[in-house]
Amino acid sequence: MANSELAVVILAAGQGTRLRSRRAKVLHRVGGRALIEHVVRAAQRLGAPIYVVVGHQAEEVRKLAEPLGARTVVQEPQRGTGHALETARSALRKFRRAIVLPGDAPLVRAETLEALGQAHRATGAAATVLTAILDDPTGYGRIVREPDGDGIRAIVEEKAARAAERAIREINSGIYCFELEKLWPVLGELRPENVHRELYLTDAVALLRQRGERVAAKAADDPREILGCNTRREMAEVDCLLRRRKVEELMAAGVTFYLPETARVDADVEAGPDTTIEPGVALLGATRLGAGVTVGTGSVVADSVVEDEAVIRPYSVVEGSRVERGATVGPFAHLREGAEIAAGACVGNYVEVKKSRLGEGSKAMHLTYLGDAVIGPETNIGAGTITCNYDGVRKNPTRIGAGVFIGSGTELVAPVEVGDGAYVAAGSTITESVPAGALGIARERQVNKPGWARERRAQPAGAKAAAGKAGAVKQKAGPGKKWRSANGAKHAQAKRRR
Repeated sequence: MANSELAVVILAAGQGTRLRSRRAKVLHRVGGRALIEHVVRAAQRLGAPIYVVVGHQAEEVRKLAEPLGARTVVQEPQRGTGHALETARSALRKFRRAIVLPGDAPLVRAETLEALGQAHRATGAAATVLTAILDDPTGYGRIVREPDGDGIRAIVEEKAARAAERAIREINSGIYCFELEKLWPVLGELRPENVHRELYLTDAVALLRQRGERVAAKAADDPREILGCNTRREMAEVDCLLRRRKVEELMAAGVTFYLPETARVDADVEAGPDTTIEPGVALLGATRLGAGVTVGTGSVVADSVVEDEAVIRPYSVVEGSRVERGATVGPFAHLREGAEIAAGACVGNYVEVKKSRLGEGSKAMHLTYLGDAVIGPETNIGAGTITCNYDGVRKNPTRIGAGVFIGSGTELVAPVEVGDGAYVAAGSTITESVPAGALGIARERQVNKPGWARERRAQPAGAKAAAGKAGAVKQKAGPGKKWRSANGAKHAQAKRRR
């Protein structure tokens, strides 16, 4: 169908009262995208201009639809689907035909819309309705066909249907293709003769028939495509179907899923061949997995890039980060926004990385926080290391060179730098830069008191308490100097003041 002849109109102005939500229906998310995004993306493949009729929370809907190339038309007030299409009349004046569909039909495929348009042209009808045959048609308008079974005589809403009509299993999808020249006159004849006092597009079918026009039907090959999202239950069902569809797409491309029914995979996720996804994994947003990647049980990867042969071990969280080729993350690791794990590097259990780069072949294996840090290649970060990047006002950087050894329990108080090949002794609090090749050590000298523990155990309970209290107020004056009483110092100071 030539572009100059066809337009696509998406009706997305309603609130969706049955969802019991403050958000417009089409803004709700299923399968990793807002409902309106799914529908616009399906329509894109027709190569025709797309118009989205907006109303409730129009600005929020615009922000999603217009970046995808759609144009928006405002329906104010919202008086039903027939009125919504009438609102778009001026924008559609140069088009011969229009495919019209609701903004809450995220399962519809571009191929189905193309087939609808082709069937419409082949029959020469004034309107063609996409229909579906359901085992349980409850809640949907029924298709009443002509006696010869070819065309459509009427669409009867369930509330108005008689017993014989309710037994009909063919239902209206709410997706149509219209000859606009024949549609505009009947839209002007629509009347709000219903409980909601709105103008319904379905009534246009009966009016076209009264004018002697033919209304054709095109049944969807997969009846699930027409499922809407009018309730939370329907949204949950549609979400499951979209995610299953995505998992099947990735499996067809060479990705292995163990227990695929437990995976949560968003629509925009990509993954290369021979990648393995273990049970209970969530792949969210615009995540890109390379070839031969392994994502372990219970892990969450969101808006991140994981390159070839990298391993995300179980129960790790990777958000807005990059894991380069052959790197290993986890188990129980947390990569926050801006984390970069270079090729062959390892991040181990209970390690958190934020806005930091861990260089090629470097390791941070246990109980560590790396924030606002740049770490060179082949460096070892010992267990319990912390980059103290926040001073209460601003975030400060830490730079650690290549081939550095950071001992366990180290605090690096930023801004600070550790040069190439340096060592930092375990238990140090580093507040000044450590030159390349040097040993940095910053901790109090250890003092052992021979026999102290044995003597304490031998004391009566009351004496132990007194000794403990006395010991608590003693302070060390410095390496190699005698201990003095903190209380005595205070008394001396008070005496001088007197």
